[in-house]
Amino acid sequence: MLKIKYFIPIYLLFTLLFQGVSGAEIWVSPKGKDTYRGSIDSPLASISAALRKAREWRRLQAKEVSGGIDIILQDGTYTLHEAIFIRPEDAGTADSPTHIKASANAHPIISGGISLPHGWKKVNRRIEGLPAAAQGKVWEIEAPLMGDQVLDFRQLWVNNRKAKRAKSTDGDRMERILSWDHQAQTCWIPKPKSTRFSWQPGMEFFIHQWWAIAVLRVKEALVQGDSVRLSFLQPESKIQSEHPWPAPWISKETGNSAFYLSNSIQFLDEPGEWYLDKLRRKLYYWPQKDEHLATANVIVPYLETLLRIEGTLDVPVKHIHFSGISWQHSTWLRPSQQGHVALQAGMYLLDAYKLKIPGTPDKKGLENQAWIGRPPAAVSVSHAQHTSFKGCRFEHLASTGLDYHKAVQFNTIQGNVFHDIGGSGILLGVFSDEAFETHLPYNPTDRRVVASHNSVENNLIKNVTTEDWGCVAIGAGYVNNTDIRHNEISEIAYTGISLGWGWTPTVNVMANNRVIANKIHHYAKYMNDVAGIYTLSAQPGSVIENNYIDSIYAAPYAHLPEHWFYLYTDEGSAYFTVKNNWCPKEKFLQNANGPNNVWENNGPMVSEEIKRKAGLEDAYGWLRNDACLPVGRN
Repeated sequence: MLKIKYFIPIYLLFTLLFQGVSGAEIWVSPKGKDTYRGSIDSPLASISAALRKAREWRRLQAKEVSGGIDIILQDGTYTLHEAIFIRPEDAGTADSPTHIKASANAHPIISGGISLPHGWKKVNRRIEGLPAAAQGKVWEIEAPLMGDQVLDFRQLWVNNRKAKRAKSTDGDRMERILSWDHQAQTCWIPKPKSTRFSWQPGMEFFIHQWWAIAVLRVKEALVQGDSVRLSFLQPESKIQSEHPWPAPWISKETGNSAFYLSNSIQFLDEPGEWYLDKLRRKLYYWPQKDEHLATANVIVPYLETLLRIEGTLDVPVKHIHFSGISWQHSTWLRPSQQGHVALQAGMYLLDAYKLKIPGTPDKKGLENQAWIGRPPAAVSVSHAQHTSFKGCRFEHLASTGLDYHKAVQFNTIQGNVFHDIGGSGILLGVFSDEAFETHLPYNPTDRRVVASHNSVENNLIKNVTTEDWGCVAIGAGYVNNTDIRHNEISEIAYTGISLGWGWTPTVNVMANNRVIANKIHHYAKYMNDVAGIYTLSAQPGSVIENNYIDSIYAAPYAHLPEHWFYLYTDEGSAYFTVKNNWCPKEKFLQNANGPNNVWENNGPMVSEEIKRKAGLEDAYGWLRNDACLPVGRN
């Protein structure tokens, strides 16, 4: 008896000491309830409820927070109805951080999508407008409702493989425009091969323009013989016809801009394509041979943002860390609502036009003005310090994967997988505020708004930029003291790493950035005016070193087919050191650079040791063997 009496207090003492060192635990499971305690055997159902519990502990200065808080996610899919929101009151401290992580051997999925029921039926009746080749082969289901509205979406995943929205050309093939009338804001195209082509509400026009794309909602399609005159809805019609860069391309030598039409039932003519008829509340899909809709997991995205971390300048969010979580199924609705005319790196134009009299206070020769917006992200972070994402997956997403935007410092993005993403994999820093003309140097009085001292390292980024081809794998705007190291990037429509913004040699907030030992291959699938690593504007003390760049695609609709590069320091790039970067030949461009750039030992002469060490470090090499990633062309 005496031994037992003494054993109990000693056991409790060790328990309390252990909690003091490792922190408290809040458990979450899709099978749980938010009214439960949050223990391992009585888990909560949502991360939001766990955050609230942790927030109350911190507010009350409870003993549970002394060693930090672990919010532990058990296996399963957590379907969101609104974005998870982390605010300053959720912040941890260096001694008491908050970790939101997968439990041992679990693979939790945070999803912004809706799984459709197994109610698909093969359509044996004739469907009006459907091509003859598809009659009797298409399946249908009632489209989901949100309140009294049919849910609008632009992506559909069947067993985690993205299906194609019905379009006017087969496979990856595109047609070429005939002409563009900038005054009338109209475009002439060849009549699509659809036997009974006609305009249909919701029809869209996708056009390839140098280094960017545009998506315009078609207002009218007037057929005249073998040609069609398209007009478009506002605001995108005016922006598309007034902005000078990048504009529709007309060339007898290399061909006019390529395009296709989409989102009409008359284009649903091959397996793997789908069409949403919002007027009749029907979703149609022609399954591929290996797909069985009676049992398939079919998901449509609902939320644009799954997680939003946002503090303030004076009270940033701090010491929140994520690990082992998969972020999936976000949507991107702007093209359906306002069109999408991109300037570069996915930043879309809010207004843009050519100047009658060139020149700005910063750049005498500048002949245009532009103001930009920023695409949504599945995970969006602003006003945050000492946060991290490690060992996470960002996949099956419609726009940006992970975006560290404004006032972000000392954050880490490490050892993650980015794959099957419609836009950029990672964005970092401001790319001009919406009210700020995008060619002006960014020099805010309060430097706390600048993204600085952040690290992006040992991430695998593959098969992103699948919808907005002008996006990038890693895009950093106005940043300083930023490390982009040992990432591996492949299967990209445009540029691998884009560093800088502004097109100006004027010294601004950018400085001391380092792009080191990254491996970039199989890039520029569709776009040109491109590079494995691309820079803009003055960045004193910045270094591009020991990178491996290889295997560029021959973009099939490039306006200038030879206008591609391994390294490309573009307008205003200044004060860079570019050295010891391996690529198979010395194909570089230094366009309208500023002063004091140093180039040394770049090309095939670089040592094999540098080539071998570039990309994922040994501890992260297993990411390449992930069976969930599609096999690219090598």
